[in-house]
Amino acid sequence: MMEVHPPRDADERRAVPPVICYLTDTLPQPDMAIYTAARTDLVETDHVTALPRSAAAVVVPAGHFLRIVSVGGPQVGDLNLFNAHDLSERFYSGKTRALHGAHVTSGDRLWSSFPTLRPMATITHDTLGWYGIDEFGGGVHDVIGTRCDPYTGRLLSGYDYHNCCHSNLTRALADHTGLSLAEAEPLVHDVLNVFMCTGFTRDTGQYFMKASPVRPGDYLELFAEIDLLAVLSACPGGDCSTEHSSDSAVCHPLDMKVLRPADLFGWTPPAVNAYDRSHGR
Repeated sequence: MMEVHPPRDADERRAVPPVICYLTDTLPQPDMAIYTAARTDLVETDHVTALPRSAAAVVVPAGHFLRIVSVGGPQVGDLNLFNAHDLSERFYSGKTRALHGAHVTSGDRLWSSFPTLRPMATITHDTLGWYGIDEFGGGVHDVIGTRCDPYTGRLLSGYDYHNCCHSNLTRALADHTGLSLAEAEPLVHDVLNVFMCTGFTRDTGQYFMKASPVRPGDYLELFAEIDLLAVLSACPGGDCSTEHSSDSAVCHPLDMKVLRPADLFGWTPPAVNAYDRSHGR
């Protein structure tokens, strides 16, 4: 590799201050008081469990809450969200990251893909909200990572592993919708890594994971702004303290509970993005 010598003004160039890409002052903010009031009287209407190294799917009607609960032991999950009536509208982790940061918590929203680009869900409660950013730069509930998958696993290890999150989500989506695996797989997308503690190393900039702080009883709660199909994989990495994409980690189930409020106190569903889609023509 050819050695590259820094220019004379290298330090000056590095010292240029950063600029936030998306100023969100004008971003419509969720009315958290509505969600707080709605949470006071909830009735469970559905309950499914993502078993270890597997996935489960559940429909969450608009105006309902989805509570993802740690049970049994520390465990992270990979979440896909779809418009229940149009699977082409799905969670857009990259735009969510650009608007809210690398890790999300209460008050942040999960945005949908183009061309709708609207809030699919709002995070209303996070029992790990206390964690913040640790001394390594790690945080919880990341929208950085993609999902463990058999293709990367094959490249790095040389063998096939079928219980990674990508495959788990593919099977669960196919089972729920009746699609074939070949039809379901392209719909699986970059995830919200629920309970996962991640960041980037400061010296090499590499994506890292560490033992999740989640404990049984902890939960992440979302309010469905539109009718959702939620698909959740209980990652084969368990708490992701050592590795993933193998059967070596201790794994636990994750519950998904659908909760109906008695009153929505004036909530209205979000409209699709108002851009006219002319693209300058």
